[in-house]
Amino acid sequence: METLSKGQRLPLANLVPDGVLQVGVAAQGLALDVACFGLDASGKLADERYMTFFNQPRTPCGGVEARAGSGGDMAEFALQLARLPAGIDRLVVTASIDGGGVMSQLQAGHVRLQAGGRELARFAFAGSDFAQEKAVMLAEIYRKDGGWRCMAVGQGFNGGLDALVRHFGGEVDQAASAAPAAVSAVMQAKINLEKRVEREAPQLVSLVKQAGVSLQKVGLLDHRAKVCLCLDISGSMGRLYKEGLVQRFAERILALGCKFDDDGEIDVFLFGKNVHHPAPMALSNCNTYVGQAIQRHPLEGDTRYGAAMQAIRAFYFPDGAGGERTRPVAAELPVYVMFVTDGGTSDQATTEKQLRWASHEPIFWQFMGIGKGRKSKSKFLAAFADSDFPFLEKLDELQGRLVDNANYFSVSSPDEHSDAELYDLLMTEYPGWLKLARGKGLLR
Repeated sequence: METLSKGQRLPLANLVPDGVLQVGVAAQGLALDVACFGLDASGKLADERYMTFFNQPRTPCGGVEARAGSGGDMAEFALQLARLPAGIDRLVVTASIDGGGVMSQLQAGHVRLQAGGRELARFAFAGSDFAQEKAVMLAEIYRKDGGWRCMAVGQGFNGGLDALVRHFGGEVDQAASAAPAAVSAVMQAKINLEKRVEREAPQLVSLVKQAGVSLQKVGLLDHRAKVCLCLDISGSMGRLYKEGLVQRFAERILALGCKFDDDGEIDVFLFGKNVHHPAPMALSNCNTYVGQAIQRHPLEGDTRYGAAMQAIRAFYFPDGAGGERTRPVAAELPVYVMFVTDGGTSDQATTEKQLRWASHEPIFWQFMGIGKGRKSKSKFLAAFADSDFPFLEKLDELQGRLVDNANYFSVSSPDEHSDAELYDLLMTEYPGWLKLARGKGLLR
C-alpha cells in the first residue's frame, strides 16, 4: 500500500489495468455527506446525473456507484472507469458537513483506493489540515496521456457545498439561503429529502435505496411523478390491517414516492362502500399512519373500485370532476396509482368506464389483488392458473382505451415479495406506458 501526501499523484494503469476499483472515505468527529462529481475537460459538472451520492447512487453509464462503506469506511464509490463516456475527464470525491461544525473539528479521516480486496493507496487527513471550511475536495481521479491517475487533494472550501459547486462551474441557487447550495433546484431537493428520510423515517432508508436500484434498471432514476396509494377498507381486509401488513406495504410505496418526488409524501385514498381522502402519508407521520387512518375511517361493507377511481381522477384533474373524458389531457407530471384490494367490486360497469376515461389522462393504475390467484403474462401459463381476480384481469386487457393504462398482479400476502422483487414488479409496465402517454400528448 502506498501512503499519499497532499498533491501527490499516482498512475493507475499498472495497479488497476481494468479500471475497476473502489474509493472509500472515512471520518471521525463530524457527520459528513460524501459525493462524487463527474467533470468535463473544463472542470465543469458534465451532467446533473454525474453527481453521485446516496439519493442518486449510480451514473447513467454505471461507471460510478455509491455504496455503504465497509472495513471502517463510512461510504465508498465503486468505479468502472472504462464505462465512463469520453466527456467525463475527471472524478472528484468530496465531503461536506451535515449540520453544524467546521472541518477543523474533524478528528481523523482518510480516502483510500482498493481493488481485488487489496488496499492500493491511502491519503489521511485531520482537522489540523483545515480551519473554518465546511467542505473539502478529497481526491481526483483524472485522465492523463491516455490513462488514469489519482491525486490526493485535501482542499477545503469556506463556503461549503456552494463553493464546491462554483469550483466545478455549476449554478448555485442563491435563493436557497437556508440550505446548502445545489447544482440545481431539483438536485437540492433530492439532497434535502435524503437527509429528511434519515432523520424522520430511518426505517425507509434501505427501501428508498432499493427503489432507486429498480428505477435505475428501467432508466427512470431521474423520473418524477406523483404517487397515490389507494387502499381497500372492506371488512375482509381486517386481518391484513391488524397484523400490520398494510402498514408495512404502505411504507414501501412511500419509499417509491420518495424516489419519484421530493416532498416526502404520497396521497392516500381509502375505499369500501364510500371513498375517503385522508391527509397524505408523509415521513413525519408514516410510523403509525395506517392504524390512525383506519381509526378515523373504520372498515366498511361493500367494495367499489369505480367510486375510488372517480375520486382520484377528480382530485388530480378537477376540470373533468372524474367524469367522461374523450380527449387527451396533458400534465407536467404523471400520476402512479397503487391500487390494493382483496376482492371484487360491486360497480363493475362504472369501473370499466372510469378506466377508459382515465386512459385520456396521465394516470397509470397498478392493481394488486391480495388472494391465492396468480396472474401470468404468459398466456400459456395463465391457462393453467386459477385467479381470484377475474375482473382485474379483464381490466388489464380492457378494450376501448386510448392507451393501455393499467397493470395487474396478485399476491397471497402484501409481504410475499422481497423489496427488490416488489419494486421490479411495480415497474413491469409503467415505463412502457410512459412512452405511450408521451406519444399521445398526455405528458408535456
